[in-house]
Amino acid sequence: MNRISKAFEKNKAFIAFVTGGDPDLDTTEALIPQMAQAGADLIEIGIPFSDPIAEGVVIQAADERALKAGTTTDKLFDMVRRVRKKTEVPLVFMTYINPIYTYGAEKFMKRCVECGIDGIIVPDVPFEEREEISAICESAGIKLISMIAPTSKERICMIAKQAKGFLYCVSSLGVTGVRSQITTNIGEMVQQVKAVSDIPCAVGFGIATPQQAQEMASCSDGAIVGSAIVKIVAKYGKECIKPVCDYVQEMKDAVLSA
Repeated sequence: MNRISKAFEKNKAFIAFVTGGDPDLDTTEALIPQMAQAGADLIEIGIPFSDPIAEGVVIQAADERALKAGTTTDKLFDMVRRVRKKTEVPLVFMTYINPIYTYGAEKFMKRCVECGIDGIIVPDVPFEEREEISAICESAGIKLISMIAPTSKERICMIAKQAKGFLYCVSSLGVTGVRSQITTNIGEMVQQVKAVSDIPCAVGFGIATPQQAQEMASCSDGAIVGSAIVKIVAKYGKECIKPVCDYVQEMKDAVLSA
């Protein structure tokens, strides 16, 4: 069984996002295993990129900090390899197609396998164009995570039938970021998926409070939190590990109570 499947095996999953190299690689390396211990069932690692079109201001700023700190894709691969010796938590890269092409898609997936990455999310590759990298991911054993949004409508079933690992359900239109309210009918989106596939569905974009996490997990298989965690990292810098882990524990408890 793939590590990603295990994240959803027992209970609702809490998925946490961090920007790799923010505020520096040493902090990210120390933070990931601690987040897993605090209750994160799966951790997304953002590869810092100069043009992160799906990200709001919080993660854009984190990308800038990470790049200024000297973070590169190769350094991230090396860091993940070291982290993998300390934890078996599923690890997924969040990146864009440009860095993958620049690196070389086959070489990128090979490095993912070598360091222990389980999947990748590439928000700027439409489902209809995923063939450009899906075959390379498949042969490497890397899960290419698909996304559905409130605007996907009739495409939801088509995407769900071919989804790998888990399905990332985008809760709101627009870019990532903390939202005071989430008004999308997530339950309806998830029902459409479950009618054609048993793929786990996790909801992300905008979740920041325990109440939001509980609400989203109650109608899906888990909640994804990114910007709220990145804000804590921005506030505390190298001293972020305890406050981030306290927050992860609180959010995990909320997901489990759904």
